[in-house]
Amino acid sequence: MAGNNPKAGFVDRLSDFVVTLICWVYFVFAFLFFFSFFYIAAFFFFKNREQAFQYIDHLFFKGFLWLLRVLAPRHKWDIDSEICTLRGSIIICNHLSYLDPLIFISLWTRQKTIVKTKFFHAPIFGWLIKVSGYLPSTTEGVHAKRMIEQVESMGEFLKNGGNLFVFPEGTRNPDGDLGDFHKGVFKIGRMCKCPIHVLHLSNTDKLFMPGTFFFNTRVHNRIRMKIIGCTWAAIGKETVSAKELEKEVLQIFETTL
Repeated sequence: MAGNNPKAGFVDRLSDFVVTLICWVYFVFAFLFFFSFFYIAAFFFFKNREQAFQYIDHLFFKGFLWLLRVLAPRHKWDIDSEICTLRGSIIICNHLSYLDPLIFISLWTRQKTIVKTKFFHAPIFGWLIKVSGYLPSTTEGVHAKRMIEQVESMGEFLKNGGNLFVFPEGTRNPDGDLGDFHKGVFKIGRMCKCPIHVLHLSNTDKLFMPGTFFFNTRVHNRIRMKIIGCTWAAIGKETVSAKELEKEVLQIFETTL
C-alpha cells in the first residue's frame, strides 16, 4: 500500500500534481487563447448573449472534464443517459465537491444555477457568470435587482428548454447527510409550474476532495449520477406551496437513499 511504501506514495503525489497542473493549464490557457475570443464575439455580435455564453460555458467545461477523465482513468463515470435529455426542468441534487456544478454545466447547452455571491465580484469570472444569467445566492444589496430579473425571466427560460440546477443545501456536504434546504428553489418551482427532477451524485469528492488543491488520481473509484425521482406537484395546480414541494423532494431523498 502507498501508506507503507514511500516510493508508491511519491508516485501517487506526483501523478496528482501532474494531472492537476495539466488541468489548470487547460483551464487558464484554453480560456485565454481560445474560448475568450468566442466569449467576446458572443458579447458583441449575438443578440441573445446569455444563451450564447451558456453554450460556450458548456463546451469549455465539457472539454475540461473530458481531459480529466483521460488523465485519471481509475475513476470510472456512470451518468444516467436520461439526465442529458432533461429539458425545461428544475434539477435538484446533493453536493459533494466543487466538481459538481462543472459536471452539470457540461451536460446541457442551456443551464443556470445559483452561485455564491462572492464569485460575482471576481475579476473576469464574475463578468462571465453575470452575462451567463446565473443567479446570486442572496437578494441583498446590489444583487437584489439581478435576482429579481432572473427569477422573473425564469419561466420563459424553462419554457424554451433550459434547466435550472440547484444544490438546495447551498454548500458541499461530503458526509452524505442532507442538511437544511434553502427555500428559494421551491418558490421558483411553484411560480414556474415546472417538473422538479431529483438526482443523486456520489464519489466526486473522492476525485476532488474538499479542502485539497490536487485531484486524487490514483484511487479506484466510480462516480455515479442518477435520477432518483421527480415531482410534478407544481404542474396543473392553481395553488401549491413551496413547503409542499420541499416536502416531496425531501421524501424522495429519504425513501430512495
